[in-house]
Amino acid sequence: MIGSSKIKLNPPLEGGSKNPKRLAIKQRGDRANWREGFFGEGSFFRQRNQPLPEIRITDVREFRPSLKGRVHILATLFAALLVAAPAHAMDRLPRNVFDVIPPSDRVTGTRGTVAVYQAACRIGPTDLRHRIVDIAVQEWAFFGFQTVDASAEQSRTLPEGLVPDALNPALPAPEIQRKALVIGDLEDDPAMDTTISGYWSATPDGAKILAEQNAAWKAPGGDAVQWVEPWSAAFVSWVMCEAGLGDMAQFRRSIAHRDYIDQAIQARDGNAPDAAYVAYDAGEQPIMPGDLLCNSRAGTDYRSLADRRKDMGDYAPTHCDVVVKVTPERALVIGGNVLQSVTLTILPLTRDGAAYPHPISEEEVEGARTIFAHLKLRATPIESNALDNSPTIRALKVQLHPSRDPS
Repeated sequence: MIGSSKIKLNPPLEGGSKNPKRLAIKQRGDRANWREGFFGEGSFFRQRNQPLPEIRITDVREFRPSLKGRVHILATLFAALLVAAPAHAMDRLPRNVFDVIPPSDRVTGTRGTVAVYQAACRIGPTDLRHRIVDIAVQEWAFFGFQTVDASAEQSRTLPEGLVPDALNPALPAPEIQRKALVIGDLEDDPAMDTTISGYWSATPDGAKILAEQNAAWKAPGGDAVQWVEPWSAAFVSWVMCEAGLGDMAQFRRSIAHRDYIDQAIQARDGNAPDAAYVAYDAGEQPIMPGDLLCNSRAGTDYRSLADRRKDMGDYAPTHCDVVVKVTPERALVIGGNVLQSVTLTILPLTRDGAAYPHPISEEEVEGARTIFAHLKLRATPIESNALDNSPTIRALKVQLHPSRDPS
């Protein structure tokens, strides 16, 4: 599926009118070519009808590549491509098995004419943690189970075993080596148009975004255009919309993660009593399935809630993923528009310097993902391996082993 590739390092962007870089790109008409990396909106950038993708990686900080840095990124990417397996996408479950309205059912039309049909969200009591996890897992399966392991450390410039150690210089300190274990279906597949459009429908600005996207698709050469705005916050917003957090006082659905992060910070301060999530620093509270883990990106360098408090209400590029499983050593999270798909990322955990395990930060290991905000769901705790018990994974087991069907 993937052959030789080249790297381009570009500054990430986030949707919203306060983003001057995105506005400038919009004026030039080439903003669809900008994508983010492993820690936020990210993509294997692929023009349609070109078999070999360009892969763009951007760190959470402004990138200042040295020669050594370029070599290391090439080596890391090469290792990722070596281990990546092809996708095996799974259809969504029937509604009589798992009651979720597919995002594609919330819109009408096709590429160039997509429009919001249903903007309303579910409101009401549910088994909230399970439902959030189960919905995110179903979308991950629908996109082909794309998975990135961000937990492995690398001590040499090239992945070990490619060349003799004598030819492979040791790094000054270990670094996180991210591996794409499975490559799923990507956003440029026309079959995903209505699904991603459905994610947008759950946000107040969804109709406007779809109008911009339709215009881009209908422009000359538009069939090769990807999504003009990053859709990761729209993905999270749709998950919460379908999970039962349809009241904006509970969850501030938005095209930008910062809006619901700020709401969770306000909840921590006692100023958003109905908010479903409360913000904590990483390690302040135990991580549970259904929680959200958030990092900054694109030159913004948040390390704690205190950093965001100084910018409350202002534009800042951020990204959040849904926690679906926690072990003593790892947290598994699912996010949208990570490498241009719905992706599960494996994060390494540590307890150093904190009351509870938290993702290893870049201060501890270079290349790690620094979580500045742990948004904790105000809901009854559930089992830490909620991923394993989700309807989608149970159905996957039945598909692979029909004789084990408990029915």
